[in-house]
Amino acid sequence: MKFRYITAAVALAVLAAGNAVAKEGGDQYPNGAESWLAGAVPPPGNYFLNYFGHYSGRLRDGSGDKVPGAEVDAWFDALRFIKMTDTKILGGDWGMHLIVPVVQQKVKLGGDSKTVTGLGDITFNPIIIAWHTKNLHWTVALDLNMPTGAYKSGDPRKSIGTNYWSLEPIFAATWLSDDGWEVSGKFMYNIKRKNKDFRLAPGMPKMDYESGDDFHMDYVLGKHFGPWAVGLSGYYLKQTENDKLEGETLPEVPGVWSKGRKGEVFAIGPSVSYTNKNGTMFIAQWHHETEAENRFRGDKAWFKLVLPF
Repeated sequence: MKFRYITAAVALAVLAAGNAVAKEGGDQYPNGAESWLAGAVPPPGNYFLNYFGHYSGRLRDGSGDKVPGAEVDAWFDALRFIKMTDTKILGGDWGMHLIVPVVQQKVKLGGDSKTVTGLGDITFNPIIIAWHTKNLHWTVALDLNMPTGAYKSGDPRKSIGTNYWSLEPIFAATWLSDDGWEVSGKFMYNIKRKNKDFRLAPGMPKMDYESGDDFHMDYVLGKHFGPWAVGLSGYYLKQTENDKLEGETLPEVPGVWSKGRKGEVFAIGPSVSYTNKNGTMFIAQWHHETEAENRFRGDKAWFKLVLPF
């Protein structure tokens, strides 16, 4: 059975990240991307958003301890285009978006490292529906994540994309008090297809690898002062299903991962935003991953631009 290869090759492959901020299979969504006004989708019009940042981290095992020789360092720039229409669906504003990420990442496994630059996995969403009241704003949406990113079967150091499709239902909400306090959250559930081109190492047979579905959320708690806002933001991810190879749950490998390799991570840090009179928003934030299991743990610095056009 092909599954027996895993115990022999695990030290070689480590099954490390397919992109800069993730376990095997990658995170197609850049956790922490949405903070201020996450549930308050803008009015009808066209919008350009740019997410630029840097991430650096070390792989953690099932106990949260460092896996020796497994590190990642990456720059990323995600270009997002939002179209909100005048059309109403169930009383809410209907819109759509497209996200095109570009990544430069350096992955180190053991004593060897590789640097790769290229396109990541593109996200398309044909259905965003947003509702608004005086203090509460909320949104439902459905992202389709496509395996467009560079992928090198058998060598995660050369892979940016995940090489699988996924579907992601979304609910986001923003509460704004009359005196400027904000609580926002974006809640997502990533439903993943199989990677049918997985290899434990170059030259080995292709196998089916299925990364477990996961729940994840972005959040912010802060206060608005005129055009400025300051607060704490971050993200949480919890994998709900086991990773599987050839239909079998991954066994525990002490010092590398726990059974099923269920990833979990929590991040928090300061966030500042500024909005000018034209509606252009600038956001700067830093996220420190305080806890992580079966995935990378590190720090992420962000700069976000929201531009109506």
